[in-house]
Formats: sequence, C-alpha cells, structure tokens
Amino acid sequence: MHLKKVSILSESFPTKDCYPFNLQTFHETRDIEFNTPVTFFIGENGTGKSTLLKAIAVKCNIPIWKEIDRAQYQFNRFAEDLFKYIDIEWTEGPVPGSYFASEIFRTFAQALDEWARSDPGILKHFGGESLRTKSHGQCHMAYFNSRYKIKGLYFLDEPENALSPKKQLELLKVIKETSQAGHAQFLIASHSPILLALPGADIYSFDYIPVKQVEYENTDYYQIYKNFMNDKDKYI
Repeated sequence: MHLKKVSILSESFPTKDCYPFNLQTFHETRDIEFNTPVTFFIGENGTGKSTLLKAIAVKCNIPIWKEIDRAQYQFNRFAEDLFKYIDIEWTEGPVPGSYFASEIFRTFAQALDEWARSDPGILKHFGGESLRTKSHGQCHMAYFNSRYKIKGLYFLDEPENALSPKKQLELLKVIKETSQAGHAQFLIASHSPILLALPGADIYSFDYIPVKQVEYENTDYYQIYKNFMNDKDKYI
C-alpha cells in the first residue's frame, strides 16, 4: 500500500453548521486505516463518502479535472475545504495517481483531445484514439485499462455509473489484476455489489457513526440485490 492512514481533525473544523463539517460522521471518526490494496467507501447518498474520497485525493496532491465554475443559487464556501482538516500517512512517501469521477471525465477527455493535437502520441496511453469517439462506458474502460497499469494511488468515485454489469465485471478484473501486481492502490466510493465483491478488499460503511468496517455479505447492497432477485414480486 502507498497510503497507510487518514486522520480527520474534527477539533479544528471551521464550522459545525455547513456541509461537510456538519456531518456527525466526520466528528466521530478519527482515523481510517488502509490495510489492503483496495478499499471501498460505501453508504447512502449524503453520508460523506465521496466528499472524504475527494478530500484525501486533494491532500495527496492528486490532480482533479474541473468543469468551469458556474454561479450557484446557494453558495457554500466550506464545500471544498475538508482536505485542510485531514492528515495522511504514507508508507514510503508520496506517489502519483489519478482521480476518476464520471461527471468530470468528459472535461478530462476534452483536455486530452486538445493535448493530442500537439502530441498525438499521448493517445497511446489511452487506447490509441480519442476517448470522445467512444460511448461513455467504452471510453471509461479505455482509461481504466491504460492508466491503472502505471504505479500509483487511484481514487474512483462511483465508477460504475456509466458501466453495464458486464463492463463492471471488466473493471473488477482490472482492479484485481493491477492491485495484485503490487504497484497500484485503490480507494473507491461505490454502490456496486459487483465491484464490492472483490476478494480481500476492505469495505468501510459511512452509514455508521463512526465509520465502520463491514463484511461484503452484510452490506445493504448485497442484501437488497439478493432479496430482490430471490423474490422480486415482493418489491414491485
């Protein structure tokens, strides 16, 4: 593992009234340790899993592609500040990596096209052609297959969003093979019972206060899908 632990410095929070500093989870969770090459963050929407994932990435100096900022009806000046109030512990010092989220991936693909106009060879690292010539799922998989061969620390925020179940299985294979090769570590926020099934991965649930490590079969995702498949008429 490249990243060993993250500590949340709740005693230094600038406010208790605005998101994300109003989440009791961040006040009660002191540390999250990373003991396996793949760690999942799970939980209901709004529990803070993606917010903490992004904050850790920023703290690790991992670049995050951003869309153009637009005016907001209600502006929260604290929304992006969690990274200032966490500490990270490396195993052998910082490593490069990347942050993936489907909602900002198009911005990355556009920037890559602009880069390729002056350096076409850069596309060989992403399947050999423009990512914008593919469907969402196809371009995401082209990125995963190429980027994760490189040593690094990789953050994925709900990567299943644009992927069919079959493509999720392909991504599961990529994560398994690259993490077992020993050069890649993954931190993933996900709702996918397919991805969560990765053998040996740690799963932290943000549905508990403080955050708690859980077994795959005890996750809501596994239980809900299993119960639905066994008796779908009960839920329809």
